[in-house]
Amino acid sequence: MKVIIRDNAKDAALWVAHRIAGAINAKAKVSKKPFVLGLPTGSTPEAVYAELARMNKAGEVSFKNVVTFNMDEYVGLPVEHPESYHSFMFRNLFDHVDIPRENIHILDGNAPDLAAECASYEEKIVAAGGFDLFFGGIGEDGHIAFNEPFSSLQSRTRVVTLTDDTIRVNSRFFGGDVNLVPKQAMSVGVATVLSAAEVIILALGPKKARAIGEAIEGPITHKNTVSSLQNHPDGIVVVDEEAAGELKLNSYKYFKAVEAAEMR
Repeated sequence: MKVIIRDNAKDAALWVAHRIAGAINAKAKVSKKPFVLGLPTGSTPEAVYAELARMNKAGEVSFKNVVTFNMDEYVGLPVEHPESYHSFMFRNLFDHVDIPRENIHILDGNAPDLAAECASYEEKIVAAGGFDLFFGGIGEDGHIAFNEPFSSLQSRTRVVTLTDDTIRVNSRFFGGDVNLVPKQAMSVGVATVLSAAEVIILALGPKKARAIGEAIEGPITHKNTVSSLQNHPDGIVVVDEEAAGELKLNSYKYFKAVEAAEMR
């Protein structure tokens, strides 16, 4: 696992955006196959998406040959609802870049057969060639996507029941009313994420510090599903100083030294 520590949230988000754009451009130089990208929602990726949109408009990266799959979607929330992940993605990224609409994949939380929708999603990922890069965030309890604590590390896309903690945290998007937050969601599994050639996790702010410390320095455990990234051959955790606050001093120094050496 590689850990990138930046002074602030803006610099951390910029690092991730440029890493994603660089990976898209690198593949485009050597292959005509689409770049397959996994994407999250929530407040963490907003600055990343803003920078990718800027880079697209500046001609620094194109999404014309990018295929995307989103991590998750609420069950039963209308697509047009402002807090659906469909709405979020178009509002924050897809409406601002040159990605063909047919290349965008988001789970249908209103599908008549949710289990069939999940199975179909996994099939579409395989048909697309598998993920070149999966970009995600981390919950305050260490979850990735909606793989709550004690989710199987071998899990695939499925319907999940949200914990009270996740509902409480997400209620900020619903006017602070926990009763308005859907109680179920559809989510890619931990194994789905880990199937990517590269995985980047972005964590910002002091509320993510404990989860990040456990994910990086603790054991691999289904209590903290991001900890599974320890076994990934190309896993990267990007944090700001606040999110790095629970790392041991020697760990912090080690990761900073490794990055400095690679930049020489």
